[in-house]
Amino acid sequence: MQDHVATEIFLIRHAPVIPDGRVYGRRDIAADCSDSDHFARLRSALPSMDRVLSSPAQRCIETSAAIWPDAKPVLEPALWEQDLGDWEGQPYANLPDLGPMDGPDLASFAPPNGESFLDVCARVDPVLADLPPGKTAIVAHAGSIRAALSVALGGVPTALRFDIANLSVTRVTKLQGGVFCINDVNRCI
Repeated sequence: MQDHVATEIFLIRHAPVIPDGRVYGRRDIAADCSDSDHFARLRSALPSMDRVLSSPAQRCIETSAAIWPDAKPVLEPALWEQDLGDWEGQPYANLPDLGPMDGPDLASFAPPNGESFLDVCARVDPVLADLPPGKTAIVAHAGSIRAALSVALGGVPTALRFDIANLSVTRVTKLQGGVFCINDVNRCI
């Protein structure tokens, strides 16, 4: 269901980070882009893009360069991962157990001095709204891709249920009038 004014959006999660056992939400750490065969498969599976946007995070810029070595992505600060505030850089074992939370509570929860998923959605929404017709690749984080899905679904808590794997492709189409179709979620190539 596409028309001549459609915007196809290919959301690609960055390559796996080089782990250090600590929470890395907004920490700017490197990605492991050593699997050149995987990047070649991904590159060949994607259509030619009219534009490439990327989170300014090192791991996203490196992933974009591994997929499109000759392209220079437009860096979009609104695509950063969720700011985890005081939890950033903490060992995972030091994080508190929040217990079970329903979707709305989880979406509105913010770590101390951090932002909620609702905040992430509020900054990703205008990026999608401003995309012109054509094919756009966005190299970003699991949180910002879930935020894009929440915009497409029209429901924030629902989007938190999606698993977004490293180097997976999530594709949505924005039709005239800002109506979205979800084509693929978490497609691993």
